[in-house]
Amino acid sequence: MKQLIYTLIILLSWTQLHACNNDKELNMPKQERMKLKITIGENTVSAILYDNPTSRDFAAMLPLTVEMDDYANTEKIFYPSKKLSTKDAPKGFKPSEGDITLYAPWGNIALFYKDFSYSNGLISMGKITSGIEHFKTEKKL
Repeated sequence: MKQLIYTLIILLSWTQLHACNNDKELNMPKQERMKLKITIGENTVSAILYDNPTSRDFAAMLPLTVEMDDYANTEKIFYPSKKLSTKDAPKGFKPSEGDITLYAPWGNIALFYKDFSYSNGLISMGKITSGIEHFKTEKKL
């Protein structure tokens, strides 16, 4: 399997938004969200982080630069420098394209660029709102 490496710079915008229509798909209550800007080479991706303990732990680490590996031709992953909270997290999650998650058993952050099946230990942290196509193609950085 060919391994892809991405350099990712994630910047947290302190502006928060009210929940949008994706809540029905995610089966989550309306909540505050934090905007993210993700830079992949010359490209910019927009995302939001949900207001939950796992996402708040991750947001406290921002900004950061990471290298991401392709996993199973479905997601890009990286390991944060510290373990993130799993407090109040559901048992699992069924990710779809654009979901930002923590896979608690391994401790990695996963950004899904394809839909995937329900996985125990997967915690929803946010969603890519534009630019998901930049995770699907190999880029030299």
